[in-house]
Amino acid sequence: MSNDAITNESDTFDIGETTVHRLGFGAMRLCGDDIIGSPEDEETAREVVRHAVDCGVDFIDTADSYGPAVSERLIGEAIGDPDDVLVATKAGLLRNREGDWIAHGNPDYIRNQVLTSLDRLRTDTIDLYQFHRPDDDKTPFEDSVQAFAELKDEGVVEQVGLSNVSVDLIERAREHVEVATVQNRYNLNDRGSAAALEYCEEHDIGFIPWAPINGGDLEEHADLVDEIAADHDATRRQVALAWLLERSPVVLPIPGTSDPEHLESNVAASRLSLGDDDVRRLTDAAD
Repeated sequence: MSNDAITNESDTFDIGETTVHRLGFGAMRLCGDDIIGSPEDEETAREVVRHAVDCGVDFIDTADSYGPAVSERLIGEAIGDPDDVLVATKAGLLRNREGDWIAHGNPDYIRNQVLTSLDRLRTDTIDLYQFHRPDDDKTPFEDSVQAFAELKDEGVVEQVGLSNVSVDLIERAREHVEVATVQNRYNLNDRGSAAALEYCEEHDIGFIPWAPINGGDLEEHADLVDEIAADHDATRRQVALAWLLERSPVVLPIPGTSDPEHLESNVAASRLSLGDDDVRRLTDAAD
């Protein structure tokens, strides 16, 4: 596959009233090592965001805990609040210098965090605000979700999403608010959220697989992926992304990178057409 004139050729999906291409961009890797602090070259990070938009990526995913605050700030500085790009962010995790991810779903905290996200993203309304991780040990799940629902009712948030949730939690959340998306770990090797994906497909909820092309997971099926990649003059990562796009019409992969060339390679996966046999073999590999 040639990387000339890279454009996002993936199909589209409606998140609320906004239509986006299904291949998006995950902005976690814009930060420093271990997703803590700023990157060595902030201007390159901002250029990656701008280049993603230039390539037709109109769905960008981030979180207040990435950095923390760094990823949101860089996105705001790079593109502001364009009408033709949906920027999703998340709240519900604390960070520390050791790199821990600490669940924190207190409603007052969520209400505070949305204000900081609005400021960093340079917008008046969050396009898609996602509850990053349930915190049932400290805060009842419904209390956290209700805070997101109230923010939507107040017009601070356009759409509400969930992350790292089971089918049961999705159903419990839907009693309080319309759930536009679910973001769970899912890739070629890790199918632990297969039931959640099936539920999302049944109810037309966007399913955002995080770690969509995790290197360790690709290694598990390296021979098969390399064979298919060679047949299509593609890379392993492109095959894995193309498989996700074929997996379900509600899947919205968000591969992340801090490198412009890797970005172009990821976007190029949107024009890789896998055959039915390729899809079947890849699907069967870990099922």
